[in-house]
Amino acid sequence: MPMARWPLLLLCALSGTRYAMPAGAAAPPERGAVIFQTDFESPDALRPWRGEARLDAGLSGGRAMYVERDAASKTPAAMVSIPLPADSMRGCRVYVSAMVKAQDVSAPPRSWNGIKLMLAIEAPSGRRWPQAEISAGTFDWRKAAMSPLIPPDATAVTLFLGLEQVTGRAWFDDVKVTVSRPPPAPATRPAGGPMYRGHELPRLRGAMVSPNIDDAGLRVLGEQWNANVIRWQLIRHARPGEPGTLHDYDEWLEKELAKLDAAAASCRKYGMYIVVDLHSPPGGKATASWYIGSDHKLFTDRACQDKFVDVWKRIALRYRDNPVIWGYDLANEPVETLVEEDCDDWHALATRAARAIRQIDPRRTIIVEPPDWGGPAALSTFHPIDVPNVVYSVHMYIPFHFTHQGIHGIDKPAVYPGMIDNRVWDRSALEEALRPVVEFQKRYGVHIYIGEFSAIRWAPDNSACRYLKDVIDIFESQGWDWTYHAFREWHGWSVEHTEDRDDNKPATRPTDRQKLLREWFSRNRKPSW
Repeated sequence: MPMARWPLLLLCALSGTRYAMPAGAAAPPERGAVIFQTDFESPDALRPWRGEARLDAGLSGGRAMYVERDAASKTPAAMVSIPLPADSMRGCRVYVSAMVKAQDVSAPPRSWNGIKLMLAIEAPSGRRWPQAEISAGTFDWRKAAMSPLIPPDATAVTLFLGLEQVTGRAWFDDVKVTVSRPPPAPATRPAGGPMYRGHELPRLRGAMVSPNIDDAGLRVLGEQWNANVIRWQLIRHARPGEPGTLHDYDEWLEKELAKLDAAAASCRKYGMYIVVDLHSPPGGKATASWYIGSDHKLFTDRACQDKFVDVWKRIALRYRDNPVIWGYDLANEPVETLVEEDCDDWHALATRAARAIRQIDPRRTIIVEPPDWGGPAALSTFHPIDVPNVVYSVHMYIPFHFTHQGIHGIDKPAVYPGMIDNRVWDRSALEEALRPVVEFQKRYGVHIYIGEFSAIRWAPDNSACRYLKDVIDIFESQGWDWTYHAFREWHGWSVEHTEDRDDNKPATRPTDRQKLLREWFSRNRKPSW
């Protein structure tokens, strides 16, 4: 049975735990405000916590909380929890940290199992379980941290510490939750005037392409298919989990920009704008899809953040006078799981980079995706940056278990429309998933660009085509520009390949998915250079 608020606060006071009082109607908390803090030094330090744990030798000779789990355990976890004051946290980005030590902790069966420093967030908009990334094995005291965003509609927030689905021992000390970014002040819709779109065409419709595409491929897309925009990836490949490095970043970037220079010449011939997508910013590490992502040291190392801004200065200087470049997509699917205390979060870093670009190039469109992963729901907790001529972008891969079936460990076949993830997915469900994008556009008077969307070609019963038809119809009804993922990149997304997963050769005749895209492309008008 949940503990009443005032007995919990009293217990925390008696146990030496610092606990923020509910904010109520008071002013929002300031940056650095302490929401919760404990060093477990009091003999009664565990009294406010639920679950089984004990005090043991801690950091620097003091006390720490200790949990253990062995193979004979009848429960899947050895964890303790304590509720946090959701009233004081709504809309804030918080910094959750602890010192952690481990002994013989087994490898977790799934990525979300293991040593847990986790929040459980309840909200009408959906449950969330952000957690710090902590390795298994044996290690001495080290800091673990994360920087989750607490949704504005959060009703309950609970802190968990312990072990889940693993065996071993773990110690926790100096646990602290502080405000790293208060709730943003409400932005206002620009008064009067048309919405900035960055072009004068009725619509931009095209595709993301491989950076290894040649002139012949671009001719097919632009001249034969009539696309009028491509999204160009500045992408760096590596094994999953492998971090990117700065020492050879400039050399890699120069080679990629040389490819883009050649593509820009082709796109000018074939009537296609280019979105420059920094798919692999400085400091990221490789994702499960084998490319360096927009995460890791991009948000934990100030040098990587400064390099990020410098990279965009370099790109802007190179392309500021090139009319083929429609926009600068600052970072692909940014993920700010941990933002260190001396670093910018994505909103601040995007603002800094965009302002640096504007000093060099006042005309080119700047494109910003929300964290985490650029999904539609992420716009519900994002707000525009204070820089002119910005378009906002999301990627549409919902429901993920349909669009990505057969990869990333998703083995269960799914048909659209139909029952997927225990609910019916049809056009109305897709419209609901995209509602945060519609609301963001209306609230702030900004233009939307769907930078990526797709469905794996081998979805049963040719249902990838039905899915694509419905999402494109929604995009068109809202006036959004879009680029399909992807043209002549990986065969799994290719509309030039059949629905047979085992057939990796291009189809001998146009697929239904290709016909669908080309029908929409046939409506395009071309840029006038």
